[in-house]
Amino acid sequence: MTAARDTVLGVAQTPPTFDVPRNACDCHVHVFAPPDQFPFSAGRVYTPGVASVDDLRSLQRVLYLDRVVITQASPYGVDNSCLLDALRRLHPRARGVAGVSSATAEAALEAMQEAGVRGVRVNLESHGQRDPAAARDLMLGAASRVAAMGWHVQIYATLSVIAALHDTILSLPTRVVVDHFGLAQAASGPAQPGFDTLLSLLRGGRIYVKLSAAYRISTQDDYDDAAVMARALIDANPDRILWGTDWPHPGGISGEKRDPGRIEPFRPEDDGRALNRLRRWVPDPAQLRKILVENPAQLYGF
Repeated sequence: MTAARDTVLGVAQTPPTFDVPRNACDCHVHVFAPPDQFPFSAGRVYTPGVASVDDLRSLQRVLYLDRVVITQASPYGVDNSCLLDALRRLHPRARGVAGVSSATAEAALEAMQEAGVRGVRVNLESHGQRDPAAARDLMLGAASRVAAMGWHVQIYATLSVIAALHDTILSLPTRVVVDHFGLAQAASGPAQPGFDTLLSLLRGGRIYVKLSAAYRISTQDDYDDAAVMARALIDANPDRILWGTDWPHPGGISGEKRDPGRIEPFRPEDDGRALNRLRRWVPDPAQLRKILVENPAQLYGF
């Protein structure tokens, strides 16, 4: 591995300190094109800058990653044009998770399937939706649209909402993927309310959990306290663990009110450090390969 530090979107990236296995996959990124190419939703809660397909290619090269899963970001709503453009340009190394609604036509779903979409995202947290009843209806509606295609439902929600959805998740005809550690706060440790439900769903094979965006659950230096949360999840069921960067790291600054009228800067996260952090969490090469290669291949159909 080279010792040089490449930059992506102006952020210096630490090189991997281990041999990244072939066909390793980043299971959570976004792509944002210039808005004159793919306009944002009028109802968005934030406006991102540009993070292009070429920028994503650079990140993949720097981290020695061969595969990627692009997740529909909330500023685009259910207009998946930017996502589909990225998937076509990155074919066959990319898969996608789309945003859909009850109004999305069957022909549109079929086109997404052809382009490489394998899941649908229910994004609750970005919109501040923490009502379990509303979340349940959204989950059931999403699953009913995509179950016949073999897609999964991906949920971005707080731990308390996920716990309240326990029975709904068990009843769904689809697989379920939970974003960003289920937003379990690292400072509260594995004994925090709701984490036992997340572990139970994981042990039963009903969900996948992404070890992604540790900065969303930790405020410590290098997110050190996220390690115990990661290990608890991995130990519960290593066959259902995924990893992702959350590049280019949208999400604003904690405590700062979001304003869709201005371009919100991305967090300057070092994704090479994130990959090396995973290696510390998973010292066993076979288990690391499972998380980086085998689990994504099975779920996304690489």
